[in-house]
Order: sequence, then structure tokens, then C-alpha cells
Amino acid sequence: MPMRNPFPTRHTPHCCHRIGSREFSSPLPLLRFAAAGDVGNTGRLRFDPNRGSPRRLAMAEPLSSSQDAPNPTATEQRVLVTNKHGENLVGLLHHTGSNKVVVLCHGFTASKDDGIIVDLAAAITKRGISVFRFDFSGNGESEGEFQYGNYRKEADDLHSVVSYLYREKYDVAAVVGHSKGGDVVVLYASIYNDVPMVVNLSGRFNLEKGVEERLGKEFMDRINTEGYIDVTNKSGKFLYRVTKESLMERLNTDMHAVSLSISKECRFFTIHGSADEIIPVEDAYEFAKLIPNHKLRVIEGANHCYTAHRKELSDVVVESITSNEAGDTPP
Repeated sequence: MPMRNPFPTRHTPHCCHRIGSREFSSPLPLLRFAAAGDVGNTGRLRFDPNRGSPRRLAMAEPLSSSQDAPNPTATEQRVLVTNKHGENLVGLLHHTGSNKVVVLCHGFTASKDDGIIVDLAAAITKRGISVFRFDFSGNGESEGEFQYGNYRKEADDLHSVVSYLYREKYDVAAVVGHSKGGDVVVLYASIYNDVPMVVNLSGRFNLEKGVEERLGKEFMDRINTEGYIDVTNKSGKFLYRVTKESLMERLNTDMHAVSLSISKECRFFTIHGSADEIIPVEDAYEFAKLIPNHKLRVIEGANHCYTAHRKELSDVVVESITSNEAGDTPP
């Protein structure tokens, strides 16, 4: 039996809360069910890659609706996709009437409802492109146990989602990931090579960095002695457990080798803020040196969550997705 994620509150101090965005919904209350494969209706579907088509759920909760959705012609459909471990991933499909779809991937301890993800979905659907945003296993509403590393498993989760969309006759135009989600889409491109475009937002190049800030200076000694480290906030409240296995998976993920293995047929964009306080902008230039069909865009003054540059970020992402070619990184 898959373990339900035990951490309902996952926002960290650098989490990207919504900046002036609107809630997504269809103009009418969502229906409880939708016929399998009927993406024009609203409802909640379950997709099991081992069984093929989506299955109806016995129960589904209705979602809230709003009269001022960014794209009033888009419908919002709640979808469950079963990953290769038998865990249900919860996603929201914003169907604009186009079969062209962009998949959005959240960052560390975040979810599909993170502010950056919601704002990007609004900007993309305004251009008539459908969007699928979802929770990785162990995050948000999805089943599974939260893990500190989990890069490969999250890439596999993304593959389950992309496979679902292709099976449902969608044209996956791009996968977009922020922060840790940026690393996941980079890794995904190196493994699966089945999407034409990848957009990496503020991903980390050197995964050995950033660990000490979260786990403390003597983290290797502690984890070798105890086998795990429990991370707490400043008030001592438990946030999540880091196992030795998940830590080593992160430390052994070589983004240099991963970047070199990405096909030149994949159009690749990296977007990063010049004032990123979590992951330095220099990491973006490392990706740019190694990924063949790559274009880099640095947003001046933007922090890790683009707090004061959210519209500029959305505009750059939409421009990247709708442009004709990635091309080379400008000097």
C-alpha cells in the first residue's frame, strides 16, 4: 500500500508564494466524473500506464470555481496518473481546446499550487496552450513518501505524466521545471528524449552545493552515524527526514554528465535570476556551456522565486515556448 505523504505543510522560507495571480477553474462548477478520454469535460480521471486508458474513480471531490479565470474558455480537469511504483500522482489539466500542452514541474517541498507554477499556467493558457501541473510523488496531494533526493524517481514520475498525455493524443510541447524541478527536467531530457523542448528555471548545476545550508556543517558525519537527519525549522518543528540513501542519490547525480548527454534535437532554455539567493546565477552559465541546443536568459535583479519579476518570468517562458528555435547562447 503506497504511503501517503506525511508532510502537509512543505513551504520553506524561500518558497514561491503566489503574486497577484488568480485561481484556475472552469467557468462552471466541475463535474464529478468525465468519460475516459473526454478531455473536453471536467472531472477527475485515473490513468494507470499498465492498463492504458483512464479509469473512472468511485468518488471525486468537486473543485472550487471562479468567474474571473485567466482563460474563461479553458476547463480544469483533475487527473490521477499512476507512476511506475503504483502511486497516484495528482494533476490538474487546464484544457484550452488545443491539444498542445506544457507540463509544469514544481520545486523542492513545493506543489502544483506553488505561486510560480500557478502564475506560469495562467500566462501559458492565455496564449491558448493547454497546461498540466502536478505533484511529484511524496509532495502535495500525491501518494508516496517524501524524499530529499529523489531526482531519478521524479524524472520517472514526469515520464508517467508525459506518457499519459501522449496516450490521450496531446502534443507535449515542453516540460518546464523550477528549482529542483529544473534539475528534474534536465535529467528527464537526458534519459527519455521524448519531448521537443525543456525549460529549466533556476535549476542547480552542482548538487553538492546547498546541502550544508539545510543539513548543517557536519551532515556527513551525522548521517553516517545515525543513518538519517531530521530537518526542523527555527522553532524546532519537524519538517522532513533525510535518509542516507536519498542524500547520496543527490550527491551522486552528476549534472555535468547529464547535460552532455542531452540530444541536440531537444531545444533547451535556461532562465535564471541574477540576484538568486538560493542558487547562484553562475549555475545557469554551466548548463549553457554543456547543453548543445541551448539558449540562456538571465533576468536582472530577480531572486530565486522571481518575487518582483513574476510577469517578466512568465513573459520569457511563454516567449521561449512559442519561439521557433532555441539557438545558441548569446555571448
